[in-house]
Amino acid sequence: MNSLKLMIIGILFFVVSITKAQVTVNVNLGNPPEWGPVGYTEVRYYYLPDIEAYYDVETSVFIYYGNGVWIRDRFLPTRYRNYDLYGGYKVVMTDYRGNAPYHNFKEYKVKYKKGYRGPSQKTIGSKGNSNNKKSSVKQQKSKGSGNNKPTLHKSSSSKNKGSNQSHGGGKGKK
Repeated sequence: MNSLKLMIIGILFFVVSITKAQVTVNVNLGNPPEWGPVGYTEVRYYYLPDIEAYYDVETSVFIYYGNGVWIRDRFLPTRYRNYDLYGGYKVVMTDYRGNAPYHNFKEYKVKYKKGYRGPSQKTIGSKGNSNNKKSSVKQQKSKGSGNNKPTLHKSSSSKNKGSNQSHGGGKGKK
């Protein structure tokens, strides 16, 4: 009887130790782009005020407004072909959780107007980095869009839980 109890307790400890290992959660959403700001590896979205667009780190796509709808694409539209993602400011959306960062676009558009510059930002990679696939001029030209260079800013809005993000049209007129 005692040996049966000891065996059951041993099995329980074994099961608990295995269960702990399986509960580990990976918070790394995706690989940030080379032009992304340093220090924000667990953030899903950047808002790019100069072009009123978003970048989704998890899916590696830009989100911008066009033809009356929000568009998700791996490349920026041709109207942004000269936009420098390394040099443009990036608002890091630390307070948004969800799939529609543009939900509060009107608020972001006012708060982070075109030309907005917050605290100084440093990018993960350099403009001339040959390993930079996401901002490759060759890839951008193939889709008719420009250089992808941004800068960083921390979002501080928190009125609507998970919906304080926005997206914009871009440099130039929509």
